Amino acid sequence: MKATSETIKIDGSQGEGGGQILRTALSLSMLSGRPLLIEKIRAGRAKPGLMRQHLVCVKAAQMIAGAAVSGAELGASALAFTPSGIFPGHFELDIGSSGSCTLVLQTVLPALLQAKAMSSIRITGGTHTMLAPSSCFVQRSFLPVLLKMAAKLTIEVEKYGLFPSGGGVLVAKFEPSQLRPFDLAARGELVGVYAEAIGANMQTEILQREARLTAQQLLIDEANVGVRDAGSHTGPGNVLSAWAQYENVTELVQVFGARGKRAESVVNQLCRELQGYQSGKAVVGEHLADQLLLPMLLAGGGRFITGAPSLHTRTNIEVIEQVTGAKFRCVEISKGRWEISLAQINPGYD
Repeated sequence: MKATSETIKIDGSQGEGGGQILRTALSLSMLSGRPLLIEKIRAGRAKPGLMRQHLVCVKAAQMIAGAAVSGAELGASALAFTPSGIFPGHFELDIGSSGSCTLVLQTVLPALLQAKAMSSIRITGGTHTMLAPSSCFVQRSFLPVLLKMAAKLTIEVEKYGLFPSGGGVLVAKFEPSQLRPFDLAARGELVGVYAEAIGANMQTEILQREARLTAQQLLIDEANVGVRDAGSHTGPGNVLSAWAQYENVTELVQVFGARGKRAESVVNQLCRELQGYQSGKAVVGEHLADQLLLPMLLAGGGRFITGAPSLHTRTNIEVIEQVTGAKFRCVEISKGRWEISLAQINPGYD
């Protein structure tokens, strides 16, 4: 992307007022080479300001962009970030908590796809955390779309890290990529429905019960249901995932188990969410919709059909439009079906 050196000024309290505004702003600053000033960071959250995992996002962006940074402190409400380029390399980061590895990856992924040489990043933290896409979601739902867009990357889990302990390791490797526009207007034929119960420091019988009940409710063949021990380094923890794979898209949902929460409750919640997607009219689920916006910008076009856009997605669109001058088209084409497309790109960005 090309742009002027004019500073990007972002109000972090706009829209949903969360950490996604910071991550998107950092990504766009790296891609454009423009300095970033963001204020009122995470003002919409109960604990506003920078938390540990946000600081790791800043640190990752700083390393990759050779950036000068001020304000990168716990609880800080303002940050200045001045990049000097995109520098390929091999990067290692430790969140030091169960903070999400995938949100750190999300911050730097667009820039590393645009780097001039191969890169890799190894992130230690949580692979399955509350209020963040899991590594399973990234691998099974987000990554396949990127690969169809001609992205050259791999994403692997060396170690699972479950909420609340973390301790997982996520590794991604990148090659320079020129993304192509995509069209997700139809799911295509159903390939299969799958589920997996992951646990750490808990009875195997509980995981097997979750898997069995999920298979019964979703009418899944037993061969498509798995049980995984995440290891003794993390936990106690439990997450149950199920995904519907179609020809063109995969939707994955997950529910966390907790002490005192019965397996039946976890399974019922999971099945309601997946069946809700399957009986609905969306092609792209709510969380995948949010993650496809920056790749769409890099590709210079694309469209997808989703449900009513969340405040999170709308805020992300607002930030991208504000910084780049691009315009997204977001319109309800029929009841329960919304089309989001990239309608205009500022000639100053390519």
